[in-house]
Amino acid sequence: MREAAYYNTLGDRRVQCTLCPHMCIIPEGRRGLCGVRENIGGKLHTLNYALVSSLAIDPIEKKPLFHFYPEAPIISISTVGCNFKCPWCQNWSISQVGPEDLYYHDYIPPEEMRDRIRKYGVPFLAFTYNEPIIWYEYMLDVAKLVKKDGVKVVLVTNGHINLEPLDELIPYIDAVNVDVKAFNPNTYTRYIKGKLEGVLQATKELKDRGIHVETTYLVIPDLNDSVDEFRKMVKWHIDALGDETPLHISRFFPYYKFIDKIPTPIDKLEELWKVAREEGILYAYVGNLPGHRGENTYCPSCGKPVIKRIGFEIISWKLNDENRCKYCDHRIAITGHRWRGRSIWI
Repeated sequence: MREAAYYNTLGDRRVQCTLCPHMCIIPEGRRGLCGVRENIGGKLHTLNYALVSSLAIDPIEKKPLFHFYPEAPIISISTVGCNFKCPWCQNWSISQVGPEDLYYHDYIPPEEMRDRIRKYGVPFLAFTYNEPIIWYEYMLDVAKLVKKDGVKVVLVTNGHINLEPLDELIPYIDAVNVDVKAFNPNTYTRYIKGKLEGVLQATKELKDRGIHVETTYLVIPDLNDSVDEFRKMVKWHIDALGDETPLHISRFFPYYKFIDKIPTPIDKLEELWKVAREEGILYAYVGNLPGHRGENTYCPSCGKPVIKRIGFEIISWKLNDENRCKYCDHRIAITGHRWRGRSIWI
């Protein structure tokens, strides 16, 4: 536990958290919506500092990041809590509970985390599984340390963060995948307990500041799967992030409070994938459907598949060392190079 970085003191020993657009006003002895920031004695404290709920080494494609150092192994760590309340959350057992509710956790100070990363010999680190924004202080301290060793830092995030703390964080991160939950503010208000505008603003800021950005749109039947809503999101994506920014259109499976829903029909995923490509997104993907042709990267110039995938595995690579198409020499928008080191998963 340590004092939080972004908050204001108010009267009557209340505080206002300024980390994310919720701007929670928290009386003494209470917590914010995220469940991990508590007013103790008139000061805001983070309860999950250095509290690690899981640590694994994943393929980077699992984040998903398809255009950032393809096939690289990435150390993936998480904590507990979230500033959203998505009733379909796959990782609800760590995102929708408090620190005292964890069945298992480890305490890993920043210096020890850096040492573990050195030991594993993997120069990529992801803050993932639950929302990293509410792990802000620890994330920033770890990122500052590992960047000195040349480690690439990745966030898998809902993007619900205010611009001031984001500005402090940006120099220490290299890539993000932002999960755009819907493109209807009412859906954010009713189901997610968040603000769409804050997500869009932060995502654009990341792109404008030179961070590698990819986005994910989880297609939930009868919630966010209308073509009109999706088309609006795609147009924003192109205008704000550019047509070369990858979009992952992912299949929903029933979890948590949405177990009565059906998985996303495959024809719906294909319909939205077609819309994204017709509107002009050059790198649109179908996710959570291993073996589908929508997992492949197609050259925007000649149309041929230059990277073929099954799930998180690359099975065919038709690019040269400069990430150019071997058929027509068009440059594919990939940050970094294909991973040439060993692949290890834990």
